[in-house]
Amino acid sequence: MLKKVFGSAVFGVEATTITVEVNVDKGVGYHLVGLPDNAIKESNFRIAAALQNNGYRIPGKKIIINMSPADLRKEGSAYDLTLAIGILASTDQIKAENLERYLIMGELSLDGSLQPIKGALPIAVKAREEGFKGFILPKQNAKEAAIVDNLEVYGVENIKEVINYFDKDEALEQTIIDTRKEFEKSLDFPEFDFSDVKGQESIKRCMEIAAAGGHNIILIGPPGAGKTMLAKRLPSILPPMTLHEALETTKIHSVVGRVKDSGLMAQRPFRSPHHTISNVALVGGGSFPQPGEISLSHNGVLFLDELPEFKRDVLEVLRQPLEDREVTISRAKFTVTYPSSFMLVASMNPSPGGYFNDPNAPVTSSPAEMQRYLSKISGPLLDRIDIHIEVTPVPFEKLSEDRKGETSVDIRKRVTKAREIQTQRFSDSDAVHYNAQMNTKQIRKYCVLDEASKQLLKTAMERLNLSARAYDRILKVSRTIADLEGVEAVNGSHISEAIQYRSLDREGWLG
Repeated sequence: MLKKVFGSAVFGVEATTITVEVNVDKGVGYHLVGLPDNAIKESNFRIAAALQNNGYRIPGKKIIINMSPADLRKEGSAYDLTLAIGILASTDQIKAENLERYLIMGELSLDGSLQPIKGALPIAVKAREEGFKGFILPKQNAKEAAIVDNLEVYGVENIKEVINYFDKDEALEQTIIDTRKEFEKSLDFPEFDFSDVKGQESIKRCMEIAAAGGHNIILIGPPGAGKTMLAKRLPSILPPMTLHEALETTKIHSVVGRVKDSGLMAQRPFRSPHHTISNVALVGGGSFPQPGEISLSHNGVLFLDELPEFKRDVLEVLRQPLEDREVTISRAKFTVTYPSSFMLVASMNPSPGGYFNDPNAPVTSSPAEMQRYLSKISGPLLDRIDIHIEVTPVPFEKLSEDRKGETSVDIRKRVTKAREIQTQRFSDSDAVHYNAQMNTKQIRKYCVLDEASKQLLKTAMERLNLSARAYDRILKVSRTIADLEGVEAVNGSHISEAIQYRSLDREGWLG
């Protein structure tokens, strides 16, 4: 007897419906076809034990299971429940009249309990698109899937609950979430606040500009100057995520199984990988591609502490995602694209010893060591970082002050107001939402300079030997400074301030 059950496979951040056809005939054998991986091939042992421990069995007949489309590679143990219900239905051990109206996924333990799966949110989105009535999955993933409206989501703990639902009409508890209410409830303020930072007013100003325009930033300074502390507080001044951004971010984290109990991610992600990370872990990849750190930072912040300590080839793979704001991973039979629109925040010591240009510390690094240290960061990568700023140690007088600095709430209000101006400016564009994303044509349109400003910029370009890309970065940053002031035209003071934020371009920086 032939029965069809439906599951799903995730490629990139999108899901594809998988039809599982189970046919039972005379003979002996268990045959699984349709490009399953080893985890799926081993499922018959888990399924047999789970069914036996719940009063059912795999009959001694010839069972052929086809997973279509057959040309798509399927991976993981999330099809255990799909296959088990298909076997029970095809051998008439349970009634399953409405089986084809549901999408069923879950990994089985030997006692029949269900373990969480990856990609529940994109699978739920696909289930709604395909017109399924409901989605049955492990209880641990139910909140995540219930974000999708117009789809009945049933979180179950044991295969017995699913069997009784189809065979004995015993009701399953539906998981219902008010997505907008859950989103607004999750918009709690981050734990870190800029008021904790003593002094460093000029650096806070830089961070505000970076947040307002979505600009990449690098902080250069000796150990203990506060670079990491400042970077960790950047998400607290970024505008609150929109519901669309929250869904997009949750989808990516769902694919790697990192969605928290709340279901919806309403806080901007902050990722800080170790400097020993591989390029595959950073940008994504593998035989079955998974998103890397840059995609997990989508709509948030990627912080690379001690930038020159990262391997050069790892840093070089950042160049294309920083420009395109997405990363494409190609394999022989398929290609997946992950979004990667993130703010890059990097920090570095000015020298291997950490105290170059510090009048109070002796220089311990030779010119050759300095050159080797800085050569890990290529010019093209630095060109893609809009703001370079030096961080100096905080003097004792500032550290010992009781007065708290400006709070993240106040800074965030100004940043949000500037972002609203940019949203209005780029309302006709689908690809551009803030100043850092502007292309050359938009820069020429929205960064019109008067003669004095042009002359100022020309002098800076010639003296600092800046590239064309650095020229564009200065214009983008000056546009953001103007937006923070709420003025339409970019003037000389905006250009002058933006030029100051190109520390690594200055000839005298290395002496």
